[in-house]
Amino acid sequence: MAASKCCFVLSLIIALSSTSIDVAYAARRLLDTPPPPALPTIPPLTMPPPLPSIPTLPNPTLPPLPTILAVPTLPKFTLPPLPSTTQLPSLPKFTLPPLPANFPTTLPKFTLPPLAGISFPTLPTTIPSFPTTLPFLSPPPSTTSP
Repeated sequence: MAASKCCFVLSLIIALSSTSIDVAYAARRLLDTPPPPALPTIPPLTMPPPLPSIPTLPNPTLPPLPTILAVPTLPKFTLPPLPSTTQLPSLPKFTLPPLPANFPTTLPKFTLPPLAGISFPTLPTTIPSFPTTLPFLSPPPSTTSP
């Protein structure tokens, strides 16, 4: 774990140093370029003529509002009394029928038929052993004896 962190930090340092070299080279090339040509000067815009002044409008006078001499009175209305709600109609009594005496308390068990046509492969229970030496990587047998 520590080795992978070390390799990551080392590759990050190498990447940052290579980019800083490229940045320094680009900055030097920018310093070596000739100055850009001067921008042409644009003549100042002429000022538009001043706007005409707003004329003063006359202040109108409004006529006075008419006065109401006598306000008519509205007639008094009498509403009929509301019906009393103390006597509500009675609702019929609702009773449920009794449960049957042989009501089942457990559910019956059902057996499902086996699924046909689906065969699952068997899983190995032991790990195969590997050879300790590989024949193409082992040294050739010696022809001389020590």
